[in-house]
Amino acid sequence: MRLSRAVSTAAIVSLTAVGVPAAAVAAPAAPERSVTDVVPAPVSAKADPRGAFKLTPSTVIAADRGAGQVADYLRGLLRPATGYPLPVVPRAGGVPAISLQLGHDTRIGTEGYELKVSRDGVTLKANTADGLFEGVQSLRQLLPSAIDAKRVQHRTWTVAGGTILDYPRFAERGAMLDVARHFFKPDQVKRYVDQIAQYKVNTLHLHLADDQGWRIEIKSWPKLATVGGRTAVDGDPGGYYTQAQYRDIVAYAASRHITVIPEIDMPGHTNAAQSTYAELNCDGKAVPVRTDTEVGYSSLCISSPITYKFVEDVVRELAALTPGPYLHIGGDEAHSTPPADYIAFEQKVQPIVAKYGKKVTGWHEIAKSNPPASAVPQYWDFGGDNPSVAAAAARGSKILMSPANYAYLDMKYDASTPLGQDWAALIEVRDGYNWDPASLVTGVGENQVAGVEAPLWTETIRTSADIEYMAFPRLPGIAEIGWSPRATHDWNAYRARLAKQSPRWVTQSINFYRSPQVDWK
Repeated sequence: MRLSRAVSTAAIVSLTAVGVPAAAVAAPAAPERSVTDVVPAPVSAKADPRGAFKLTPSTVIAADRGAGQVADYLRGLLRPATGYPLPVVPRAGGVPAISLQLGHDTRIGTEGYELKVSRDGVTLKANTADGLFEGVQSLRQLLPSAIDAKRVQHRTWTVAGGTILDYPRFAERGAMLDVARHFFKPDQVKRYVDQIAQYKVNTLHLHLADDQGWRIEIKSWPKLATVGGRTAVDGDPGGYYTQAQYRDIVAYAASRHITVIPEIDMPGHTNAAQSTYAELNCDGKAVPVRTDTEVGYSSLCISSPITYKFVEDVVRELAALTPGPYLHIGGDEAHSTPPADYIAFEQKVQPIVAKYGKKVTGWHEIAKSNPPASAVPQYWDFGGDNPSVAAAAARGSKILMSPANYAYLDMKYDASTPLGQDWAALIEVRDGYNWDPASLVTGVGENQVAGVEAPLWTETIRTSADIEYMAFPRLPGIAEIGWSPRATHDWNAYRARLAKQSPRWVTQSINFYRSPQVDWK
């Protein structure tokens, strides 16, 4: 493929040199993609092989008022590889255009879109900028994978013709990145944001504190970051985000239409804080630093007033830094906290979150504390019966589904996978795709599911390449479960579409796992 393109380019250059226009010899190539290849699968897609649109140096991006940010983002995607100016203008004015239009279509809600590609142009319609952004993610998949190159590629740029009508099954499609077990710098987090945005993921859950490290500056408790942030699993280097860096990450995610949900895990998973501030322990003595991967041994002092001053200070500062509606208060694996104390702690902490204008989300154990209907328990277990979660759903809570045996991206693919763990399951690509959020937990049906999230715990993850290896190709499957209609869920069809994503990942330098279950292109 590379050889044929090189020869073609050389021929165009030589003919241009003797006076033959490049356009006369660069015959339009057949599109690499079809509208039926998009991941996640759209609600409906109809291909029109004769309707392919060719990008040229004269193409413009026409943006309605309110669509400018998405138009600028699209221009930033297309310019490096094409080298075309692609100016953003208020109207096309008879010039070939990609048109971004805002309207009122009751079928598609706040994140849906309608995309039409014909020989005359591309029209993307949505009710909101969020919908336009999600439509852009489909549009970019209709171009050759070389569109993601960072340098100009001398080739024909053909957008596959046809129509797509699309909107999400569930409101929340999330990815979680654990930056507590191992720290990832802001640029690494932003890289992951760009990768997950391609698949219509709209939340990034940052696990900011755990036994092994504290990763966010809290000005009223400064040593949490400067001392508690020094460590990581296995004694590896730590790190933390200043409040300015965290705000920058949040703003960057927002530019990709992704909401950040910060997590401070409590009352367990708190050793980094308790080893830094002695007063957080019932005996007033700091506990030793721990960088192993055991869980369930730490607990804040439930009876101490200083505990709730600490919690309120952290919540107050984090809420001020986070424009999104939710704060995640953890709550899992609090094995060292007696059950009655756990309930007492949750019933004191949840109103603190509300005091600072945020809604509570937490691991599904918080459902035992009878949280308000606005709370979102995040289910991480293996499915089946869970009376507390079912009762929370019956009271009005939406449940976020992250089953460890299907959705945890840190689980090994097979026994020989060099990274990850296997306590929940070995999760090959097909395993991670073949489950349904609406039939996972007894008593929690379609209308009681908030959405899905793919957590990536980082006990064994140290680099961006590690993150990518565990997330790709499984994360697009979780995203499809959250976005696409249940009726489109078919492994054989999905694996064929997934295979066609791999040239794009190669161009993007994503270090993905080449599962033997997929016939990679």
